[in-house]
Amino acid sequence: MTHVTLTTLDIVIFLASIVLIMAVGLWTGRKEKDTEDFFLAGHGVPWWGVAGSIFGTNVSANHLVGMMGVGYSIGFAQAHFEIGAVGGLLLLCYVFLPLYRRMGIYTLSEYLGRRYDERSRVAYAITILVFIALIHMVIAFYIGSRSMLFLLRGTPLEVSYTTGIVIFALVTACYTIVGGLKAVIWTDVIQSVLLLLAGILVALFVFAQPEIGGFTGLMAKDAALPLAEQKFHLYLPPNHPELPWTGIFTGLMILHFSYWGTNQFIVQRTLAARTGFDGRMGIVAAGYLKLLIPFFSVAGGIAAGHLFRARVASGELAALPQPDDAFSMLVRLVVPAGYGLAGLIAAGLIGAILSSLDSMMNSGATILTFDFYKRYIRREAGERELLLVGRICIVVLVIIPGWLAAVTYTETEGDNFFLRMADQSSHLLPGILIAFLVGALWRGATATGGFLTILLSPFFSMLIEPAYRRWMADPPGIAAWVQLTFGSELNFLHRVALTALFGTVLILVVSRFTRRDEGTDRYTWWAYRADQAGEPSRPFWRSERPWAWLLCGLALWMMIYFA
Repeated sequence: MTHVTLTTLDIVIFLASIVLIMAVGLWTGRKEKDTEDFFLAGHGVPWWGVAGSIFGTNVSANHLVGMMGVGYSIGFAQAHFEIGAVGGLLLLCYVFLPLYRRMGIYTLSEYLGRRYDERSRVAYAITILVFIALIHMVIAFYIGSRSMLFLLRGTPLEVSYTTGIVIFALVTACYTIVGGLKAVIWTDVIQSVLLLLAGILVALFVFAQPEIGGFTGLMAKDAALPLAEQKFHLYLPPNHPELPWTGIFTGLMILHFSYWGTNQFIVQRTLAARTGFDGRMGIVAAGYLKLLIPFFSVAGGIAAGHLFRARVASGELAALPQPDDAFSMLVRLVVPAGYGLAGLIAAGLIGAILSSLDSMMNSGATILTFDFYKRYIRREAGERELLLVGRICIVVLVIIPGWLAAVTYTETEGDNFFLRMADQSSHLLPGILIAFLVGALWRGATATGGFLTILLSPFFSMLIEPAYRRWMADPPGIAAWVQLTFGSELNFLHRVALTALFGTVLILVVSRFTRRDEGTDRYTWWAYRADQAGEPSRPFWRSERPWAWLLCGLALWMMIYFA
């Protein structure tokens, strides 16, 4: 892996940002008195705090490092991970959030417990803990330590891969244990600013290179290539091994709906909003921030490909780097030394990782505290006891994923890690989405239907790939057409779509033949659609709605313009 030479000024800026984040976290969370303060920030977060925290929680080094790597190796089709997020955010804003806030829940499993029964509540809690602790936190520790490794190599602060994991664990646990969600949200806002500065700075420097000639020059250079080599296309063939357009409009949208609408560590910051309007406006504002990422991260990766090929041709580079090393190579090649800019970029990269880790720690601890400890171990537990348990849970959620990251991954991984992460986590999400969405929109969904959908969908997801592979081994008739159209290997996005279809059929059929508990239909969207959590209605032009319509228009324009 290449490394960046940091000057003394860079190191000072980098360390100062880490100290600032810790100081803000400890200061804002110094007066946590009860569980509402610790787990829901006292329901006092304004819309811009919600937006910054959603963005910071979602956007980690995966987006600067991993997404740029996919843009470099595959192209602008990776932008669908940001454009499609608008649909998921608006589903949360107008379907799920009114339900969640009006019910006054701490965890999304509480919703399933009321809409269905305890079986669904426990199944979701276990599934989302695996999603948080054993997938996303492990990956965050890995990519965070790997990034710190190349940033600090050759400086007095150089660390090993394992030491980097320990540092991330200690820094995030320090202020998250003390300050809870309030500390997490306000540090997320700072980290979001640092992340945007880092990403935009790198993109501006690479676009300014004479080999690129600005953003319009980049598009012109790309258009001059043979069609098969062009990267500025959103839609790839249905048999593309990574990002087929058929999977983009099916499986990827299902992942968006699940990630944004039924994911504890995303939704929890909207539950902490001071009003329903602040929650909705924060969600919409986060959508605008998401639409910035394709222009500096994905397009930056495309520009990196042109720059690297030119530098290899000139002899400045010996060979093209691996996709996940594109970001570090760009920083080394295009960022001017001696001005502290590399330190600012390093701060943004590390801050992005911290903002994701702290949010997952707090949300995982919320589930463990309310869905397991208070529910099954000590129902009579008081506020002080629950706060203590929550803090202990954060410690556990630091140790286990950190250890797994140290023993599972190495610093030499480097091939489109962003897509590998999406592939790994996608087994768990379709069944959860179907249970939530059908339960919210259909009064006839039963407890047994919801539970079996959450329980069986991951097994179907894991079994369908080998079944498809065996089917393709000797493809007669229709299988030959399927192989020609979609490829001999089942793309993970197509697998997600098939799993969601399985879950939908399962919940509909099982609900048809099982009894529905009386009163559960009051937990559907239809029962809450006119309820804005008790707040007075706002005129259209003073609400978030015009901004939501504009956001939809921008997303649609991007889908058409870059087709």
